[in-house]
Amino acid sequence: MQDLKSFYEVIVIGAGPAGSAAATFLAQLGRDVLLIEREKFPRHHIGESLMPNTYWQLKRLNVIEKLKEIGFVRKHSVQFVNDKGKASKPFYFKERNSHESSATWQVERGEFDNMMLENALEYGAQVIQNTKVIDLIYNDDAVGGVIVKRDNNEQQIRAKIVVDASGTSAFIARKLKIYEPDPHLNKGVLYTYFRGAARECGVDEGTTIILHTKGKDGWFWYIPLKDNVVSVGVVSDIPKLFSDRTLDPCNIFMREVNQCSALKEKIDLATPIANVKVCKDFSYRAKHVAGNGYVLIGDAFSFIDPVYSSGVFLAIKSAELAADTINEALATNDTSATRLRSFEQELVTGMESIKKLVYTFYDKGFSFAKFLKVYPQYQNTLIDILIGDVFKEGVSEIFAAMESFQSQREMECAKM
Repeated sequence: MQDLKSFYEVIVIGAGPAGSAAATFLAQLGRDVLLIEREKFPRHHIGESLMPNTYWQLKRLNVIEKLKEIGFVRKHSVQFVNDKGKASKPFYFKERNSHESSATWQVERGEFDNMMLENALEYGAQVIQNTKVIDLIYNDDAVGGVIVKRDNNEQQIRAKIVVDASGTSAFIARKLKIYEPDPHLNKGVLYTYFRGAARECGVDEGTTIILHTKGKDGWFWYIPLKDNVVSVGVVSDIPKLFSDRTLDPCNIFMREVNQCSALKEKIDLATPIANVKVCKDFSYRAKHVAGNGYVLIGDAFSFIDPVYSSGVFLAIKSAELAADTINEALATNDTSATRLRSFEQELVTGMESIKKLVYTFYDKGFSFAKFLKVYPQYQNTLIDILIGDVFKEGVSEIFAAMESFQSQREMECAKM
């Protein structure tokens, strides 16, 4: 059994994309880091589609060439299909950005996450798997370490800063009771995988397709992966999705497929290769991103919604912002909440742009096509959000235009 020291500068809980990235960034900066993972990698995880702007954090992590060598399907665009089966023109990322970063990847998370973990090891982070964090250690009003359990043995490990990257477990947020579900996004998910489903060729092979179900009561993602596999999932309101308690997940999934003729055509001759899996309660945010001696990143801080594939991007971006802040905090020996929250405004501002676009997507009366006919000047801004270029000024201007468009639409409806 691998020996652990009793003290590290930083302990990171969870070795998903956020945790492995944070550990790598900190190790690159010369920090003494312990990365703790409760499972044994590789392991299955949902969330395969990357946003293009993830490229810049992946480049800093020095994994771009590794991704190219693995041979994941390249993603050049995203396309939307309405509830009548009419497909939009694909939003090609290169139209906004000619750099190679405009083409991203559709990844199998088991393989991707394992690559990220091994990269942290290569940069000098200590990694321990099959180890569960069961409690926090406190120094007065600050978090000062963790208590772990492995092979039925408990051990206290102290640190100057604890980073929670535990994903939707949101270990610290739930423990400190700062976890807040989003009442506007009470969604559930059912997903599975097919081999031999319909897919395009060339530049469109890896297009993420978003397909509305009948009446816009829900939507499907359609993500082409390597080895002729496609990830397919349906998202809808929890009460609606699970209204019939006599149905098992597979029957619910197929019920929703029958409400989406465009998807049904794509998978009609395909072979299911996995059981239907269920996720619930996945839109939330902690009250704050950090406190005395601790920082929350990735899904441990917030998860918005899968519709624009922002999960991995925000995980790695938050890891980068947190790591730089932690490095400066350690350099000045200031691990207070005030110091560790210094990146919160930047992170939340970018996240809010994505969240507002998610809210708009779920507005059944809103049409992006009609909006862009009235406001064609916001076509590039919309693509900016779809690629993850949200950490800059001016992005939020599109939402004032959307509100104006909505108000005008409501006035016209009232006159009818």
